[in-house]
Amino acid sequence: MRKITLRSKLDGREIVFEENQNLFDIAREYQKYYRYKILAARVNNRIIELFRTPDRSGELEFLDLTDPDGLRIYQRGLVFLASLAVRKLNSEWRLKVLHSLGKGIYCEIYKGNELIVPDQNQVFAIKDKMRELVEKDLPIEKRTFYKDEAREILMKEGLVKTVNLFKYRKKRTVKLYHCDGFWAYFYGYLPPSTGRIDVFDVQPYNQGLVLVHPDPKTRELPVIHMPKLSQVFLEYARWLNVLELEYVSDLNDIIARGERHVADLMLLSEALHEKKISDIADEIAKDKRKRLILIAGPSSSGKTTFAKRLSLQLRVNGLKPVAISLDDYFVDREKTPRDENGNYDFDSIEALDIELFNRNLQDLLAGKEVVLPKFNFKTGKRMRGPTLKLEKDNIIIVEGIHGLNERLTASIPKEQKFKIYVSALTQLNIDDHNRVTTTDTRLIRRIVRDYKFRGHTAYDTLKMWPNVRKGEERNIFPFQEEADVMFNSALVYEIPVLRIFAEPLLVQVPEDVPEYSEALRLLKLLDFFLPITNIEDIPDKSILREFIGRSIFKY
Repeated sequence: MRKITLRSKLDGREIVFEENQNLFDIAREYQKYYRYKILAARVNNRIIELFRTPDRSGELEFLDLTDPDGLRIYQRGLVFLASLAVRKLNSEWRLKVLHSLGKGIYCEIYKGNELIVPDQNQVFAIKDKMRELVEKDLPIEKRTFYKDEAREILMKEGLVKTVNLFKYRKKRTVKLYHCDGFWAYFYGYLPPSTGRIDVFDVQPYNQGLVLVHPDPKTRELPVIHMPKLSQVFLEYARWLNVLELEYVSDLNDIIARGERHVADLMLLSEALHEKKISDIADEIAKDKRKRLILIAGPSSSGKTTFAKRLSLQLRVNGLKPVAISLDDYFVDREKTPRDENGNYDFDSIEALDIELFNRNLQDLLAGKEVVLPKFNFKTGKRMRGPTLKLEKDNIIIVEGIHGLNERLTASIPKEQKFKIYVSALTQLNIDDHNRVTTTDTRLIRRIVRDYKFRGHTAYDTLKMWPNVRKGEERNIFPFQEEADVMFNSALVYEIPVLRIFAEPLLVQVPEDVPEYSEALRLLKLLDFFLPITNIEDIPDKSILREFIGRSIFKY
C-alpha cells in the first residue's frame, strides 16, 4: 500500500497512515480542540466517516456541530437514534420525519398507515430510551448491498417508501446503516456511534414530537413553539394529499408517466398557489384599516414574484397597490455598520434610515405628499426621488428582509399593518427518514438564478451562502412568528425542473475548494429526482419563473 500522508488544517501536523488505519485514533487526539464531539472528517474537501481509511494524501479537518456539514450529520444521527429508540419500545412502530421547526425536527409515529399520537409519558419514554442508547455508545455501521438485498432488509423494517425510491436509482448497490439490529437508509453521512449524539431534547408537539438539537453557538436546547409555521406546513401537507403525493418516489412515478401527467401536476400546483394568494388578498381587503403590507422572507423564497401576484389580486379587490423599496432607505455608505470582519453589513437593520422611513410612512398614511428618497448604489449616497401621495384606494407594499421586525415600522399602528412571511417550506421528503430541507430548495433556486441573471458561478453562490444564512438567522427567522399570514412558495415539481439547470453548474465546482463537498451533496440530492424537461408548460407568472427565466413580470 502506498503511503498516505494527511496534513491537519488545524495545526499543520503531518500524519502518516498505515495500512487499514482509520481516523478514529487521530480524532481522539484532536477532540480536545473541539467543543462538541467529532462526527466525521473532511479530506481534500470530501467528507469521510471516521471508520474509513483515507485513500489519498492531502488536507484533513474534523467536523463537529459547529460546521454546517457536521450539523447535518448530527441531525441525521438524531433521527436515526430516535428511530432506533421507537423501534426498541414498540417493534410495530416507525418514526416518520416531516419537517424542521427552528432548531428542531418534527416527527410523527406510525403503525403501518395508522398515526399513533403519543402522550407525554410515551414521548418521555422515547427520550429515556435514546439516552440509554447514547450511554451504551453503540457503533453505527455502514454496509453496501445490491438493490434486491437492500430491498428485502428495508421491507422487514417497514420502509416501503424507501424501497420504492430505489426503482429510479441508477446504481446497482445501496449503502445501509445498521445499529443493534435496526437497519435504515440515509443519503447523507451519520455519526460513527450513538454516543456522539449526546446533546438533544425530545418534546411533545401537535400529533407527534420534536427532536431538538443544540444551537451550535450557545449549546442551548430551546423549547419549540412555532404555531404559525407548523400550520403552514400542515396546510402544505393537505396540498400534497390533493396532489396524491407524499414522497419523491410518488413524484417520480408521475414524471415517468409522461409530459401530460406532469403538465396536469404543474397546473394543479400553480392553482393552489393562486388560490392562497387570492385568499390573502381577500383577507387584506376585508379590513379597511390595513394600509401597509410588509413582505419578508429568506433569500430565494420568491418574495418578489409573490408581491407582484398579490398586487394583482389586490387590484381585483378594488385596491391600488403602491410599492416602496427599502433599498432606497439605505444610509450613506460611510454610515453603514460593519460586521465582525470589518465588512459593510448591508443586512443589518441599522443600515437603513429607519427614522426617515417611519416619517415618510406616517406622512403618506396621513394623506400628505412625500418626496421619497432614491439610493444611488454607485455613489453610495441617497438622492431625491419621486413624489408620492396616496389616494383613497392606495395601499402600500414594502418587500424586504426586515419587514417582520417591529422596529422597522414602530411608529405605525398595528391595526394598519399586515405582515406576510414568504418561504419555500418544502414538505415533500425523500422517504421516512430523509428530508428535502427548505434551505436546500432555496439554495438550488439561488444557484440557478445567480448564474442566469447575475453571471455568478455555482462556486460563487456556494461561497457567499454561509453569510446569507448568517444574515437570515439574525434578521429574519427570529421574527417569522410575527407574521399575520405565511405563504409557502414551494412548488412540488420545482426540484425536477431546477435539476436540469443546476446539475451542469454544480459539476463545475473545483475539487480544490471547500465548497466542493457542498456541491457533491447537492448533486446527490438532485439525483433522487427524475428531471422534468417540458419547462414550456410552466406558467409565465409562476414563482419558479423568477429563477429559471421567461417570467411575465419585470424584476
